[in-house]
Amino acid sequence: MTDFNPAHARLFPKQGLSLGLMTPVAARGLADPLEACRVARLADDLGFAALWTRDVPLMVPQGPDATASALDDPFLWLGMLAAATERIVIGTAAIVLPLRQPLQVAKSALTLDRISGGRFVLGLGSGDRPEEFAAFGEDLQGRAGTFRERWSLLRAALSPEPSERAPVLQATGGYDVLPAPARRIPMLVVGTARQSLQWIAREAEGWATYHREETAQEGRIGLWQQALAQSGGAPKPFVQSMLLDLQADPTAPAEPLPLGLKVGRDGLRAYLQRVHAQGVAHVMFNLVDNGRPVDDVLGEIGEHVLPDTRR
Repeated sequence: MTDFNPAHARLFPKQGLSLGLMTPVAARGLADPLEACRVARLADDLGFAALWTRDVPLMVPQGPDATASALDDPFLWLGMLAAATERIVIGTAAIVLPLRQPLQVAKSALTLDRISGGRFVLGLGSGDRPEEFAAFGEDLQGRAGTFRERWSLLRAALSPEPSERAPVLQATGGYDVLPAPARRIPMLVVGTARQSLQWIAREAEGWATYHREETAQEGRIGLWQQALAQSGGAPKPFVQSMLLDLQADPTAPAEPLPLGLKVGRDGLRAYLQRVHAQGVAHVMFNLVDNGRPVDDVLGEIGEHVLPDTRR
């Protein structure tokens, strides 16, 4: 059995569903670091399993309102959150691997895993913004192959097994990036990264994808489980992100949002029970700024939703 770092067991418990938060939480524009650390400590105290962040290399306008996201460097951001917390997992969802040198990613991942006490999970994606690929001098059309090549070298650099580290020594002339970790750092594919599910099932520790209507998501989970069976390996987790507009009225009925739900806590509990039964192991909440204080929203989830997910 693979010996993973402590993050794996916290994120994917043998019983129940775990919940995480996309950070900065319910923020508009660049978040205040002190406030972000305070919210991270609150989430840790309440029992959330993970804090996630995205990799947004350039402020490229996107979406129907053509707004541009502005996020700090993901590795530096997670280092700050790791220092502010004690138990909660920190993870990337996702590093755009075709835009990054894999040995530099390995250096950051090994460092974060070490300074957090094994609380780090590395999620990786292929990216999709033509402007970023042009600015970084990378081939947009060839990003699927680039992703596989860089994944292979990154996997070797993060491996605790000496027999798996040969590609790194070949690439560097015999030098390690950092000493090998004591235990394996989980690597997730976020989105499909333009790979087959069979490849993801074979190479990754899990698959993370976005919220879909429940019947459609159940179909995706079925395809994932089929790919795992074809790979002949052990079961691996299915992770789902979710935009969440949590209403103050606990009984507010669920209304669909793009990539999520507007709902009260009763409906949220019922939804999470259903998707867990379908095979979802972890849900990343991306909270909507709906005017409610963040502390109230997190406190409500911590008191009234999290206890049910542990059964």
